Amino acid sequence: MSSETLDLARLQFAITAGAHFLFVALTLGLVTIVACLQTRATLTHSPIHWRMTRFWGQLYVINYAVGIVTGIVMEFQFGMNWSGLGHFAGNVFGAGLAMETLVAFFLESTFLGLWIFGWHRLNRWVHLALIWGITLTAYASAYWILVTNGFLQNPVGYRVEDGSLVLADLNALLTNHSAILPFFHILCGALVTGAFVMAGVSAFHLLRRTTEQEFFVRSLRIGVAVGLPALIFTASFGGMQFAPMGESQPAKLASYVGDQQELDRLEGELIGQFGPGEHLPPQEWVQTSATLMLASFGLMLMLSFGSALLMWFRPVVLRFRLWHVLLIAAIPMPFVAMLAGWVFREVGRQPWVVYGLLRVEEAVSPISSGAMRGSLIVFSVLFGLLVLVNYWLLARQAARGPDAVTLGSVPAETRRNPLPPATF
Repeated sequence: MSSETLDLARLQFAITAGAHFLFVALTLGLVTIVACLQTRATLTHSPIHWRMTRFWGQLYVINYAVGIVTGIVMEFQFGMNWSGLGHFAGNVFGAGLAMETLVAFFLESTFLGLWIFGWHRLNRWVHLALIWGITLTAYASAYWILVTNGFLQNPVGYRVEDGSLVLADLNALLTNHSAILPFFHILCGALVTGAFVMAGVSAFHLLRRTTEQEFFVRSLRIGVAVGLPALIFTASFGGMQFAPMGESQPAKLASYVGDQQELDRLEGELIGQFGPGEHLPPQEWVQTSATLMLASFGLMLMLSFGSALLMWFRPVVLRFRLWHVLLIAAIPMPFVAMLAGWVFREVGRQPWVVYGLLRVEEAVSPISSGAMRGSLIVFSVLFGLLVLVNYWLLARQAARGPDAVTLGSVPAETRRNPLPPATF
């Protein structure tokens, strides 16, 4: 395996996984907020909360619809570029991918289709159950992905048979600390992402002196009220990961803190165990990604604390233009923090694909550098277009406001023949 092929394969996976993660972060955050909004609307029959459910729900649907395409490519990439990983450990980590596919493509998409087309056709309680079904299956999908990734980070519950791994302890796989703590960390981080998007879009409309003042005042306050505690919980679950990470991946922790003495000691141990070669992660990447993640968190936390005070004063919410500009400018910050955290997690386990068991160069498919370069170009262009189209659609729909929403609009036949009060 040439070093060029290896570098191209790693770059391709980084680009595609990173692009897909952008969609996941917003999807998980927005669907939770939309489910809570619809619960409030169902319980109180509040017209404004129904409108908020439809407006923010349409943004969620756009992001989900485009993002699902990137997820399909991620599944194929394992077989195309990383066949060595499949041959060695597919019997263990493949189970998590299979469950994620069943949950995401069958349950979640089925619930979502019923929710989209069930407006004004289903009983409101059934419709509410559907959005919570979507939310829970989205969480389940994220959990199974982290079970898979957690095994690569900290392989547990396996035994070796004929040179490959087989599952020996399902409970150990499902309760892996490299899956459980990151799962809650990701969910809280996604909620931060959804909240910042909600607050930023609302600030954009208030900055333009929208006529929908009540709608976006409430939306901004909800975004701020959700974002601050979500940030605190995100940091808490992130901090909890350092102690177990130091046990399962001591080189990552030593690289992060810059403990050169510990790195030298670990390098000596790894050379004695695995022979000569590079066994430590790239320290610059680990420290830079961690610094960027923490810096983004610090900026978001300061803005959230200030916003939590300002949101109580309605004249400030309506007219404080500098605050509006800051909230709009802060929309990308959760995405930056999430991507930086992902780089820290993944680069920190290098040069291993399955930590301590399978090196990256042993996992790459035996294909030419030309073929790898061609697929890299195709996938990069495809994912770049998908990201641009997605955020263009989101920005256009968000700028149009709640009156332009088509999700949940009353169809013509319903306007002529209104449904009974038992429905919407």
